[in-house]
Parts: sequence; C-alpha cells; structure tokens
Amino acid sequence: MKYKVINKNDKSYILFDETKICSEGDILDIISATFSENISEIVIEGNTLSEEFYDLKTKLLGMALQKLINYHVKVAFIIEKDRILSDRFKELVLEINKGANFRACSSIEEAESWLLR
Repeated sequence: MKYKVINKNDKSYILFDETKICSEGDILDIISATFSENISEIVIEGNTLSEEFYDLKTKLLGMALQKLINYHVKVAFIIEKDRILSDRFKELVLEINKGANFRACSSIEEAESWLLR
C-alpha cells in the first residue's frame, strides 16, 4: 500500500492518495502503516475508496470505521460534495463529523486543520 508521510507544523500524518482501497485487507494495511510509522493520524482521499465503500449496503465502510476506532486511528476523509450520492451516506457523514475520530472534509486544508490542531 503506497502512502506519504506529511510533516507540517511539527506534526505528522499519513496521506493515502494513490492506491485504491477496495477491501478489509486494504484497511488492515492502512492500520499496519500507522503502526510502522508510529503515526495515528491519517488522511484518505475519497477517490481512492472503491465504489463499495460508498454503497452502505456492502457494510465495507462500517467495518473500516470500526477497525480504525479499535486501533485508535484518527481519520480525515476528503470527499467532494458531489461524491456523496445517497441520503443515507449524507446522514453518515453528518454523524461522522460529530465525533472525535473521523471527519469528512472537502479539502486537504480542512483535513489538516482538523487533524493537526
């Protein structure tokens, strides 16, 4: 799994913006990267998520969120507004943004502002 370590304002996060994330195994690879880099904050570009993540019926996103919570990984998803297709997905984004572990952001700047505060 390809990723970049970004250092900004004496803090670091891992950026996943190239490799397509398609399965539970990919989520485990992401978690593994956080352990190997000793960084628990990550940014995931929405375009790297497969269509299955946006279809809540597959339960892939729910499984991913649960694993990330279990391993104490703080995640900012960068998702363009037009990418949020279903009403259920919009509801999920609203709920995600209420918590302290996940945030759906519209830009890298917004994600960094939330993660690196």
